[in-house]
Amino acid sequence: MSKRQTSAIWAILAFGLFSVILTILLLHRRQPVTLRGAVLRQDKDPNKQLPIADVQITATNALGSGGSRSDATGFFSLKLPMGLRRRQQVVLQFRRKDYQPLDWNDFISDKIFVAHMVPINQDTSGDIRPGAKVSNTRIRYSVKATTEANIGSAVKTFQVINTGNAPCNKRPPCSPDGKWKAALGSLSLDAGEGNEFRSARVSCIAGPCPFTKVELENLSQERRRFSVSVRNWSDTTTMLLEAEVVRPMTSDMVRESYPVIFGRALNFSLPAAAEGPSIEAEIDGEAIVFPLGPDLRLRWAECHVGVDRDQSRTYRCELNPGYQFR
Repeated sequence: MSKRQTSAIWAILAFGLFSVILTILLLHRRQPVTLRGAVLRQDKDPNKQLPIADVQITATNALGSGGSRSDATGFFSLKLPMGLRRRQQVVLQFRRKDYQPLDWNDFISDKIFVAHMVPINQDTSGDIRPGAKVSNTRIRYSVKATTEANIGSAVKTFQVINTGNAPCNKRPPCSPDGKWKAALGSLSLDAGEGNEFRSARVSCIAGPCPFTKVELENLSQERRRFSVSVRNWSDTTTMLLEAEVVRPMTSDMVRESYPVIFGRALNFSLPAAAEGPSIEAEIDGEAIVFPLGPDLRLRWAECHVGVDRDQSRTYRCELNPGYQFR
């Protein structure tokens, strides 16, 4: 290969590599940047820096703007418009009723943005406004509880009839080593409609038990039917099937818990199986039950809920103006 041919090949490779790098850079530049962070209530006490939901977040720049809203945990994910890149300046605007507007000048980066908003009607330690008193709050909910009534036990025997020491001669069924003629026996138990088996088991109780093998031992998915199949390659054996029979019964159990109160917010969580949650509270001494429907509306508080990975739910209810915890 001549020097001119070698130079041409290297030129082609260099051009190809340059094209690949340029394509990657162009694709990277086309990908929008996403800002992530949280919005909290401004307070010197960290325990009172509560997440703020439904905050309208807008990022503005000479090249465009983008918007998002915070969720129940205060988290927001804001995808910037095409053209905005890292290290460029951006103005983040946070807007929500009952909170002072917040404009934040910063540079685009992958850092976590934590914004603190000041409530318009924020209480201070020396200025407690008169209002309806909310006291003795507790949470009520129900969960499905399953109990079992013992119906009795199921017991049944069956024989696996066979004659020992008969050569198999490759005519199945045979012993596990293929040497002796074997027999298969099976039996099924039915617990009955609405009943279930517990501790279902099979055992050999008579005959040359060491020369038997349980081929199948199956409890149906609904636990109503128990089936077994046994291989015997010696003389006749007797098998025993046993199981306890129960009837599952489902009932609603009412449970109570107490919320944690920080400042003007009430916080509590419920397990994934919780149903029909409600808040019991005394408003100016009058005991009232407030069901927490899908819209989470209370006359004395604004509530938000977040769902965790295990499907448990975390609630936060912040008092409306004119109410205070006592």
